[in-house]
Amino acid sequence: MTGLRSRLSRLPLRIRLVAGFSLAMFVVLVGAGTFVYLQIEDEFDQDLATDLSNAIGVLRPLIGTGDSVSDRFAAEATGVAWQVLTPDDRVLARGGAAGPESMVSAGQLAEVGTTSQTFDVGNLLPISHNPYRLQITRMAGAPARYLLVGVRRDHRDEALRELLLQLSIAGLGALVVTGFVGDRLARAALAPVERYRRQAAQIAAGSTDLRLDVPVDRDDEVTRLGHTFNHMLATLERALDRERQFVNEASHELRTPITLLKSRIQLAQRRSRSVEEHERILAELQVDLDRLARLAEQLLEVGSASGASTANGDLEDAAARVVEQRLLSGPVQFSLTVPGGPVPVAVADVELERILTNLLDNACKHGAEPIEVRVDCPADGWARLSVSDAGAGMPANLLATATQRFARADDARAKPGAGLGLSLVEALVREAGGELRLCFAGHHTSQGVSVPVPCDHGEEMTVTVLLPAR
Repeated sequence: MTGLRSRLSRLPLRIRLVAGFSLAMFVVLVGAGTFVYLQIEDEFDQDLATDLSNAIGVLRPLIGTGDSVSDRFAAEATGVAWQVLTPDDRVLARGGAAGPESMVSAGQLAEVGTTSQTFDVGNLLPISHNPYRLQITRMAGAPARYLLVGVRRDHRDEALRELLLQLSIAGLGALVVTGFVGDRLARAALAPVERYRRQAAQIAAGSTDLRLDVPVDRDDEVTRLGHTFNHMLATLERALDRERQFVNEASHELRTPITLLKSRIQLAQRRSRSVEEHERILAELQVDLDRLARLAEQLLEVGSASGASTANGDLEDAAARVVEQRLLSGPVQFSLTVPGGPVPVAVADVELERILTNLLDNACKHGAEPIEVRVDCPADGWARLSVSDAGAGMPANLLATATQRFARADDARAKPGAGLGLSLVEALVREAGGELRLCFAGHHTSQGVSVPVPCDHGEEMTVTVLLPAR
C-alpha cells in the first residue's frame, strides 16, 4: 500500500486530479447504475411473482388426489409449466412446457416447508436456453405432494441484459467525457501555476525585477497565491536592498579606522623608535581599535534588534537606573522627571536600557547640557520616554533620515560615533509596536505606528519614544 501510494505521488498533479475525478465519477456511476438496475429488476420480479401467484391460485383447486386433474383445459390455460411431485422427486402430473423429469432436485424439495419456496433455473449471464422462475408449494393432505409452477424468464432476462449493456455503454461514455472534461479543467486550473513556475525560475536565474503575471480581473485561490508570491518577492527585494545598503555603508565606515590603523603601523615601521615612542604609538593604536570595536558592537546590536523581546518591563525603573549610572560615571548634567510610580510597558528591561542608553549617548555626543529625561503616560494604553537637550539640534532635512544607518550631519562626522544609535532605537521601537519621534524647532518626523498623542515640545531637540503600556 505504501509503495503504491509512493508511485502515485510521483505522477504529475494533473494526472492525479483527473484520475481522482474519474474514480469518483466511476463510483457515482456504478452506484447510480446499480440502483437503477435493482429497481427495474424488482419491478420484473414482482410481475413474475404475480403470474406465479395467479397460476397457483388456479391450479391448486384443479389437482385432486394422486395424479388426477379435474379440468386440464383450465390448467393449460394458465400458460405456465407445472408439475405435481412426490417428496422423492417423482413427477405425478404435469402440464404446459414441463417435461417428464422434475424441474428441481430432491434437495430443493426438502427445503420446502409450510411456506412456498421460489427457485431460479438458468442463469442471467451467461445466457440460458430455458430460464424459469419456479415456485413450489406443499399441498394439503396425505400422501405428501408438491405443486411446482414455473414461469419463463426470457423477457425479463433479456430486458435486464439490455439494461446492463446500455448502462455499461452509458457509463463508459460518461467516464470518457468526464475524463476529457476533467483533463481540460485541470490543465486550465494548473496553467497559471505552471506560468508562475516559469516566471519564478526566471527570477531565480537573476531577473529580480520580474514579477508574476497575475490577472487583475480574477480573485481565486491561484490569483491570491500569485499576489502572495509577488508580495513575498517585493519583501525579499527590499530586504536584499537593505542588506546591500547596510554592507556598503558598513564597509565605508569600517574603511576609515582600518586605513588609520594601517597608516599608523606603516609609519611606526619606517624607522627605529624608543620605548616611549612605541608606547605612544600603541596608545594611538588603542584609540583606533576602541573605535573599531565600538563600531562592530553597534553593528551587532543593529543586526539583533529585530529579535527584541516582547516581555514586560518598567520604563520608570529602567530610566532611573540608566540615568543614575550616567550621573555616577561623569559630570554631565542630567535631569529626570518620572510620574512617581511604575510604568509597565510591553518591552523587556534590557531593551529599555538599550533604547535609553543610545538616546543619552546621542544627546551627549551631538547635543549640549542640560539633558532632560522625562517619563509619563500621555494617553490610555501608551507610555512616553522623552530625551531633550539644549544643543544645536538637527536641520529639517536631516530629521527625515536621521534614523537611517550611518546617517550623520556634516559637522558630526568629526565626532565619535558611526550614526547607528537612532537606527538601533528605531528597530527596537518598531519591534515593540511603538513610535519614534524626532522634533526640533517646530519640525517633526515619525517612525513606526501612529500614536494619537500630540507633540508638545518647544525649540529644543527632543527624541520621543512611545511604547504600548501594560
